[in-house]
Amino acid sequence: MSYEASSPRFGLSPADPAPRADAGTLAQPMEIRFTGSGSEYFRIWIVNLLLILLTLSLYAPFAKARKLRYLQANTLVAGDALGFHGDPWKMLRGYLLILLLAAVYGASGHFSPLLGVSTFLLMMVLWPALWRASLQFRLANTSWRGLRFSFTGDLAGAYLAWLPSLLAGALVVGGSMLLPQDPNEVNESSMAGAWMVGLVMLGSLMGVAVLPWTWARIKRYQHDHYRYAQQQTQLTLGTGAFYGLGFRLLGITFLGGLAILLLMLAATALSGPASTEGPGGLVLLVAAPAYLLFISGVSAYSTARLQNLVWSATASRQLRFGSRLALRPYWQLTLKNLVLTGLTLGLYRPFAVIAAVSMRLQAMRLELHGDLSDWQSAPAGAMQDATGDAAGDFFGIDIGL
Repeated sequence: MSYEASSPRFGLSPADPAPRADAGTLAQPMEIRFTGSGSEYFRIWIVNLLLILLTLSLYAPFAKARKLRYLQANTLVAGDALGFHGDPWKMLRGYLLILLLAAVYGASGHFSPLLGVSTFLLMMVLWPALWRASLQFRLANTSWRGLRFSFTGDLAGAYLAWLPSLLAGALVVGGSMLLPQDPNEVNESSMAGAWMVGLVMLGSLMGVAVLPWTWARIKRYQHDHYRYAQQQTQLTLGTGAFYGLGFRLLGITFLGGLAILLLMLAATALSGPASTEGPGGLVLLVAAPAYLLFISGVSAYSTARLQNLVWSATASRQLRFGSRLALRPYWQLTLKNLVLTGLTLGLYRPFAVIAAVSMRLQAMRLELHGDLSDWQSAPAGAMQDATGDAAGDFFGIDIGL
């Protein structure tokens, strides 16, 4: 669960009905505020960065624990802050395991391509289990008003959530493994080579086709198993909504890429024959801002629309979430963060994180139906293994929303 893309989670027991605010009860808004500042977080960030460099990355789990404690301590729900209780020493154990897996994968490719691909397949098989462990660890070590959150999803559900993309990935990797490495072998067995190339292409097309389906399954698995006290959330959102978002993103990406190409062609025509030293100044002058607008726009659109889509369909028996993250302000903020981070060679990054977290959390809505004091803590028990948490960082997958 990446906190930079997260918000508070509450949860309905599996036996409860579909999420619906209790009829006849008055909705009580619970304000969500973020009080962190860029200057405070910069001091934490710069110290963390220096210690990570000095320890050859071994300080990373401790840096992460410091970051999460700060961010969650400054996230207020109904006036009370969240808390993070993860033990960085346990997180270090998981981090070392992930480093070992990465080293094995990197080394195996030098000895044999087949061994490298086999190691990659093994990591694909392990990923859903590590991802589930990440969710369990992070939620079990997050609290509000003295009570811990928990994640109740089982191991089978994690594998089923990732199944469509895992099958597509297995086709691609399997086809790559069977392709002859020697060009002479390709000529001698051209039919077999054609079949293997076809298998790789089929897996790639299948991966694109099932991506929104996997997206829906992952979000449903996550949002159906967040628990706080006797409340457990449920996501009431069909797969079609994710395909709709996916098609819109695909259309925006295609039209944006086409627009940039046309602008560059027009700038090239106006600037005259291309120089042997590279593209003309006019082409760069047009391409650079257009590319920044395109990248920031696609990123802002996918983030804002996904947050609004998912959280507006998440609720429990007594809690209902909502999100109204406006696209234009978030696009402007994303563009500003991207430009200033680049101009400052990364030093603006902590300010960018705080600004993005603040805007996303301020857009969240939470309503309570009933009496909060009647809730009782559900037995959860903190996870003792932080391996999954490190895995989430290693693979770079956002499992926060």
